Amino acid sequence: MTKNRMIIGAHTIIYSRKPDADRAFLRDILGLPHVDVGEGWLIFGLPPAEVAIHPFTKNNIHEFYFMCTDIHEFVAAMRQQGVSCGPIQSMDWGELTQVKLPGGGKLGFYQPLHARPKTTPQSTPVSSRRRTTRKAA
Repeated sequence: MTKNRMIIGAHTIIYSRKPDADRAFLRDILGLPHVDVGEGWLIFGLPPAEVAIHPFTKNNIHEFYFMCTDIHEFVAAMRQQGVSCGPIQSMDWGELTQVKLPGGGKLGFYQPLHARPKTTPQSTPVSSRRRTTRKAA
């Protein structure tokens, strides 16, 4: 087994004061595929991802962005669904905007202008065991 085959994916957590409303946004507005693991607790599938390490003065600071092929088309599509986006910011590495989620949080979206790595090959998870209890966040 090669080193990168030990990693089968990434699990991102978005904390929310209104999780049901934010789950509905990901399901109904963004149209992400999902599974219900019980009691309306949805886990969403994501397209291939990438991770970068940036220098900073502190540890344990993380950001999450959805990437899109055309930020202007994305903003127009959101507008058609009644979702407002922040102004598009042009950076050296991409163009980005933010969407305010129903729960009040902000979610970033950007069109990358930087080189993109190859994605790791998909592998089958070792276990599909379901947890029967869930810790409250």
